[in-house]
Amino acid sequence: MQQTNYYRQLIRIISCHFSALFLLQGLLLGITLLGVMFSSHASAQSNQSMPENWQQIEQQGRNQPVYFHAWGGDAQINNYIQWVARRVKEKYQIDLQHVKLTNTSEAVSRVLAEKSAKNHKNGQVDLIWINGANFASMAEHQLLVKDWVRTIPNFSLTNPSNNPAMTRDFGVPTGGMEAPWGQAALTFYYDQLKVKQPPQSLPQLLNWSKQNPGRFTYPKPPAFLGISFLKYTLIILNESQPEHIKEQLYLPATAESQTLLLPPLWAYLAQLHPYLWRQGKHFESNGLAMRRLMADGELQVSFTFSAAEIPSAISRYDLPDTTRAYRMQDGSLSNVHFIAIPYNSAHRDSAKLVVNFLLSPEAQAKKQQASVWGDSSVLDLSQLNTFEKSLFNSNEKKHPSTIIENIDNTRLLSELHPSWVKVISEQWIARYGVQ
Repeated sequence: MQQTNYYRQLIRIISCHFSALFLLQGLLLGITLLGVMFSSHASAQSNQSMPENWQQIEQQGRNQPVYFHAWGGDAQINNYIQWVARRVKEKYQIDLQHVKLTNTSEAVSRVLAEKSAKNHKNGQVDLIWINGANFASMAEHQLLVKDWVRTIPNFSLTNPSNNPAMTRDFGVPTGGMEAPWGQAALTFYYDQLKVKQPPQSLPQLLNWSKQNPGRFTYPKPPAFLGISFLKYTLIILNESQPEHIKEQLYLPATAESQTLLLPPLWAYLAQLHPYLWRQGKHFESNGLAMRRLMADGELQVSFTFSAAEIPSAISRYDLPDTTRAYRMQDGSLSNVHFIAIPYNSAHRDSAKLVVNFLLSPEAQAKKQQASVWGDSSVLDLSQLNTFEKSLFNSNEKKHPSTIIENIDNTRLLSELHPSWVKVISEQWIARYGVQ
């Protein structure tokens, strides 16, 4: 009997131990499952804002050079790119080299030559500042990396699904081959000591030029700024046309559309040219040359695509302190400018890291400051958190010539289809010669 009680007690003790063990195992299993669920949830949240392979891109893109081919004709923009170079050096140990171009077509030609030479992996161009006809040409010849923009985490801050301008270049779908960098609009400027009432529309510009001969001009095509003035003129002069005719400006140029749309442009220039600087018999090559003519007093009204260029030039004493900037009341040609990666970039991952920084709130807010560049941000501020939004609240003192970059308050004119650039340039040269 005692032996029986002993065995019963032993069985009871063993049962208790096993129950405790099973309870402990169950508790540990529950904790493990909870951790897995939490980890999966955190990973899912992370993947919503960061592409799956971005960590790999960050690892492979560090400690590399990046050759950024970009227009180098403006000291303010060059200084900003140098600031970017310092920041990406700090963040990623990337050595960003600004290869300064006088014309973007130089970089396009280099990549095309490399492709012809079968240099498909070690190209000398890692990043290129580009848009319009140059983008269309590179896309046509398959010179750009395709569908890479979606891998850039900060691209989502542009809110592309609700902002189609971020994925269309001069009306042409970018196909993920370009990341938006900034946006700007055609801006006119004058010396208020010499001009009391500057022209506010295209007809007024013609009348003002007749009353002030030799005090206005534009760069000769195919210079970007000269072509921009001609496109602005072409759009305004065809506003009275039926909608189905005007729409052809945003489609590939045809013989028929040229016949319908170009005559008003040539008729206007025929009236304007005799009253231009040097009677329209000589044209400068770029906006910098026109700015010098303004500083010398030869011109009294001019224009630029970089509104921040004006206060910056004034601060360097390149323009008189009495210079003021404005936008035409009948409309302002506007576009988004982009950055692309050539298909044979030798440092593709490093280039993506640079682009991601260029689209960061830090870099976009810095660029929008009038004293830095004044280029309007492509970010949708509603996508930013409170701190990121605060970066755009600059308290810098602004010169009276500064245009507050909220171009939504301006009547914006969309860029034409890229094919019109070649058409306008060739016909302009045929009429007025290469001067």
